[in-house]
Amino acid sequence: MKYIVTLNQKNYEVEVNETEAVVESVTAAAPVVAAAPVAAPAAPAAPAPAAAPAAAANGTAVPSPMPGTILAVNVAVGQAVKAGDVLIVLEAMKMENDIVAPADGTVKQVLVSKGATVDTDQVLVVL
Repeated sequence: MKYIVTLNQKNYEVEVNETEAVVESVTAAAPVVAAAPVAAPAAPAAPAPAAAPAAAANGTAVPSPMPGTILAVNVAVGQAVKAGDVLIVLEAMKMENDIVAPADGTVKQVLVSKGATVDTDQVLVVL
Protein backbone atom coordinates (compact mmCIF):
# COMPACT_ATOMS: atom_id res chain seq x y z
CA MET A 1 0.00 0.00 0.00
CA LYS A 2 1.21 3.48 -0.77
CA TYR A 3 0.59 6.59 1.34
CA ILE A 4 1.65 10.22 1.07
CA VAL A 5 3.02 11.58 4.32
CA THR A 6 3.89 15.21 5.02
CA LEU A 7 6.73 15.73 7.47
CA ASN A 8 8.33 19.12 8.11
CA GLN A 9 6.46 20.54 5.11
CA LYS A 10 7.94 17.91 2.77
CA ASN A 11 5.85 15.24 1.07
CA TYR A 12 7.00 11.62 1.12
CA GLU A 13 5.49 8.63 -0.61
CA VAL A 14 5.47 5.70 1.79
CA GLU A 15 5.06 2.15 0.62
CA VAL A 16 4.24 -0.44 3.26
CA ASN A 17 4.73 -4.14 2.66
CA GLU A 18 3.99 -6.95 5.08
CA THR A 19 7.67 -7.58 5.75
CA GLU A 20 9.23 -4.15 5.27
CA ALA A 21 8.53 -0.43 5.04
CA VAL A 22 10.17 1.81 2.40
CA VAL A 23 9.95 5.60 2.25
CA GLU A 24 10.43 7.27 -1.13
CA SER A 25 10.57 10.94 -1.98
CA VAL A 26 7.72 12.56 -3.93
CA THR A 27 9.48 15.85 -4.53
CA ALA A 28 12.96 16.05 -5.97
CA ALA A 29 14.20 18.23 -3.09
CA ALA A 30 13.11 15.80 -0.38
CA PRO A 31 15.60 13.10 0.61
CA VAL A 32 14.88 9.42 0.10
CA VAL A 33 14.84 7.54 3.38
CA ALA A 34 14.64 3.78 3.76
CA ALA A 35 13.04 2.57 6.95
CA ALA A 36 14.19 -0.55 8.74
CA PRO A 37 11.78 -3.49 8.77
CA VAL A 38 9.39 -3.26 11.67
CA ALA A 39 8.75 -6.38 13.71
CA ALA A 40 5.25 -6.97 14.98
CA PRO A 41 4.92 -5.87 18.61
CA ALA A 42 4.97 -8.71 21.09
CA ALA A 43 1.63 -9.42 22.69
CA PRO A 44 1.52 -8.28 26.30
CA ALA A 45 1.89 -11.08 28.78
CA ALA A 46 -1.42 -12.16 30.21
CA PRO A 47 -1.71 -11.47 33.93
CA ALA A 48 -1.55 -14.53 36.12
CA PRO A 49 -5.06 -15.68 36.91
CA ALA A 50 -6.12 -14.96 40.46
CA ALA A 51 -7.21 -17.75 42.77
CA ALA A 52 -10.69 -16.24 42.91
CA PRO A 53 -11.91 -17.45 39.48
CA ALA A 54 -10.98 -21.02 40.42
CA ALA A 55 -13.06 -20.64 43.58
CA ALA A 56 -15.90 -19.28 41.43
CA ALA A 57 -16.21 -22.71 39.83
CA ASN A 58 -18.14 -23.74 42.95
CA GLY A 59 -20.57 -20.83 42.67
CA THR A 60 -21.82 -17.94 40.57
CA ALA A 61 -19.09 -15.37 39.87
CA VAL A 62 -20.17 -11.73 39.72
CA PRO A 63 -17.59 -9.90 37.57
CA SER A 64 -16.92 -6.20 37.14
CA PRO A 65 -18.46 -4.99 33.85
CA MET A 66 -15.80 -2.27 33.52
CA PRO A 67 -12.66 -0.97 35.21
CA GLY A 68 -13.24 1.30 38.18
CA THR A 69 -12.99 1.88 41.93
CA ILE A 70 -15.08 0.16 44.58
CA LEU A 71 -17.13 2.77 46.48
CA ALA A 72 -19.12 0.38 48.68
CA VAL A 73 -19.39 -3.32 49.48
CA ASN A 74 -22.97 -3.99 50.58
CA VAL A 75 -22.68 -7.71 51.39
CA ALA A 76 -20.71 -10.05 53.65
CA VAL A 77 -19.84 -13.74 53.45
CA GLY A 78 -22.80 -15.89 54.45
CA GLN A 79 -25.39 -13.23 53.66
CA ALA A 80 -28.45 -14.33 51.67
CA VAL A 81 -29.21 -12.20 48.60
CA LYS A 82 -32.00 -12.10 46.06
CA ALA A 83 -31.65 -11.45 42.33
CA GLY A 84 -31.31 -7.71 41.78
CA ASP A 85 -29.91 -6.89 45.25
CA VAL A 86 -27.03 -4.37 45.07
CA LEU A 87 -23.82 -6.18 46.02
CA ILE A 88 -21.18 -3.59 45.11
CA VAL A 89 -21.16 0.08 44.10
CA LEU A 90 -18.50 0.69 41.44
CA GLU A 91 -17.34 4.13 40.32
CA ALA A 92 -16.32 4.27 36.68
CA MET A 93 -16.00 7.39 34.52
CA LYS A 94 -17.29 9.58 37.37
CA MET A 95 -20.52 7.56 37.58
CA GLU A 96 -21.73 5.18 40.27
CA ASN A 97 -22.73 1.75 38.96
CA ASP A 98 -24.66 -0.77 41.02
CA ILE A 99 -23.37 -4.32 40.63
CA VAL A 100 -26.36 -6.54 41.37
CA ALA A 101 -26.87 -10.20 42.18
CA PRO A 102 -27.70 -12.12 38.99
CA ALA A 103 -29.68 -14.73 40.96
CA ASP A 104 -30.82 -15.64 44.46
CA GLY A 105 -28.09 -17.16 46.61
CA THR A 106 -25.75 -16.88 49.55
CA VAL A 107 -22.51 -14.91 49.40
CA LYS A 108 -19.61 -17.38 49.43
CA GLN A 109 -16.77 -14.91 48.86
CA VAL A 110 -16.25 -11.15 48.72
CA LEU A 111 -13.05 -10.59 46.75
CA VAL A 112 -12.80 -6.78 46.89
CA SER A 113 -12.88 -4.06 49.51
CA LYS A 114 -13.85 -0.39 49.54
CA GLY A 115 -11.30 1.73 47.67
CA ALA A 116 -9.94 -1.15 45.58
CA THR A 117 -9.31 -0.63 41.87
CA VAL A 118 -10.71 -3.38 39.64
CA ASP A 119 -10.39 -4.36 35.99
CA THR A 120 -13.03 -5.46 33.51
CA ASP A 121 -14.21 -9.04 34.17
CA GLN A 122 -12.45 -9.20 37.55
CA VAL A 123 -14.55 -11.33 39.90
CA LEU A 124 -15.95 -9.19 42.72
CA VAL A 125 -18.25 -11.59 44.56
CA VAL A 126 -18.99 -15.32 44.41
CA LEU A 127 -22.53 -16.46 45.24
